Amino acid sequence: MAGADPTRTSWPEVVGIPATPAVMKISHDRSDVAVEVLPDGIKVSKGFNPKRVRVFINAKESQGLVVKTPVVG
Repeated sequence: MAGADPTRTSWPEVVGIPATPAVMKISHDRSDVAVEVLPDGIKVSKGFNPKRVRVFINAKESQGLVVKTPVVG
C-alpha cells in the first residue's frame, strides 16, 4: 500500500472490492476522517462534512462490495 495522502478526497480504486479493505485504504490515506459503511440506497443526511467518507456497499452480496466511489463529505 502506498503512503498516506492527506489531500485525497475520493477513492475510485476501491469500487468493486469488499468494504473492509476499502475502509482500510481510506483510513490509511486519511486518518483524520470517519469512514461510514452503508448499504447502497439508504437515505442519508445531505449535509457536507469534511471529516466524513461514506462507503456504499451492495448489502445483498455476502462480500459487501463497494458500489460507488467513496468521497469526502
